[in-house]
Amino acid sequence: MAHAQNITRATILIVDDDQDIVQTLKGNLELDGYEVLSAFDGRNGVNMAKKHRPDLIILDLGLPDIDGIKACQIIRRELDSPIIMLTARDGVSDTVLGLECGADDYMIKPFNFLELSARIKAILKRVERDLVKHHCEIKDLFMDFKTRKVSVGGEEIKLTKTEFELLELFVSYPDEVLSREFIANQIWRDSKLYQHSRALDVHVQRLRKKIEPDVENPEYIVTVAGVGYKFQTV
Repeated sequence: MAHAQNITRATILIVDDDQDIVQTLKGNLELDGYEVLSAFDGRNGVNMAKKHRPDLIILDLGLPDIDGIKACQIIRRELDSPIIMLTARDGVSDTVLGLECGADDYMIKPFNFLELSARIKAILKRVERDLVKHHCEIKDLFMDFKTRKVSVGGEEIKLTKTEFELLELFVSYPDEVLSREFIANQIWRDSKLYQHSRALDVHVQRLRKKIEPDVENPEYIVTVAGVGYKFQTV
């Protein structure tokens, strides 16, 4: 898998039979600085994936020859490139099938390009981080991504699965302001209930109680009024 050292020079393969979507995506992704390849059916998509080993693949579920599920399964046998599945079918079964066959994420058509762009960046940042290091140290906070152990000031703390994923997301975007919507989409992308409730704020508060020396004056996870949260490293 040919990972770029700089995320903005990563190579993305688009596999979709809708030429308008391909051209629109290609133009926008190139403006974002990516190298973009394209294929209009499943077989060519699979062949291009094997030949070019892209950093990320955007794969349509409804292809004219072999469908996206089959194409995903074939690609997964040889490559570990992250795959974002596009589907026009807003059905749970399609989504589950896509994720079970090895897709890393999915989006339902029609979609907002800014949201797709944010998901691409999130996935590539995780991949880049996994390639270069298995842990991070920020002030008194130590986080091991492989063993999923977290300690503050040398004392190990127990996090729930959601709390760990939330902290993992925060440390992937150091000193960047993340909107509540973006965070919710990353943590609970399959649940609209969570995305539109106060669940995120509750989980952030629980996480703060475990990692912050002073919950009332957090030094790591700070609230950005009207937007979301920022993970401070200084």
